[in-house]
Amino acid sequence: PIETTFAHWQTEQIVNWLYGIGLGQYAGECRKHFKNGLQLLHATPQELEKKIGMRNPIHRKKLQLCLNGLCTSQTEANSLDTYWVQKWLDDIGLPQYKEYFAESKVDGRILNNLTLEDIIYLNITNELHHLSIKRSIQVLRLNDFNPTCIKRRPNPNDKNNINEIMYWSNHRVMEWLRSIDLSEYAPNLRGSGVCGALIVLELRFNVSTLAEILSIPMSKTLLRRHLTMRFQELIGNDLQNRKNQYEKSPNCQPLTLHTKVKFPRGLFAH
Repeated sequence: PIETTFAHWQTEQIVNWLYGIGLGQYAGECRKHFKNGLQLLHATPQELEKKIGMRNPIHRKKLQLCLNGLCTSQTEANSLDTYWVQKWLDDIGLPQYKEYFAESKVDGRILNNLTLEDIIYLNITNELHHLSIKRSIQVLRLNDFNPTCIKRRPNPNDKNNINEIMYWSNHRVMEWLRSIDLSEYAPNLRGSGVCGALIVLELRFNVSTLAEILSIPMSKTLLRRHLTMRFQELIGNDLQNRKNQYEKSPNCQPLTLHTKVKFPRGLFAH
């Protein structure tokens, strides 16, 4: 158990372990303040901040998750490193956040435990981007964080049903736009967060949102009608009906390009 093994680790063992989990930048201060594993195990967030300068809350979270992980079995999420997460951000169409994620050392373990507070700390205030991350993590969980579940390219055997579309990367959605003669609008999806997970799992995401992201003017009614028809063909009647029903519900807030994340009052009150 963790109390009897890690608790007896000496400073150098702890330092090597910190490097191993990607938090080696705190090694120097750790040497000064923690003489054994037990002291680190019992350190409060305030002590970590004050003693070793761990001000980034996601670093503190990562440390805690890794300490917890010492006494639990390894999961697929825990084996995905920060480099994999960087590639994943490309896949879901949000490469603009790579720097923030890299700085906070976000790996599979953190992704699987990401909270709204973390999202805000990572500078993600756009609701569409937040939902893209939320739904893409949902897809990873449905697949036990299988690192190869995302589909990046069209395949002759593609069935294009919603169970498959759910795994489409941002690039794969662009390929679909090209296949329905909307090539000139496809580049507008870069950095939008539009991927299969968002299209299939987020009921608020509909063809109006997509048309806005693609910057198809309202005046181009034929083009918008073409997109509407193709989008419905893509997702099928059942999902389209569920999206329509949700749209009519009294609490439904339309999803637009510039909506900001609303977080509960008191979220940062501690």
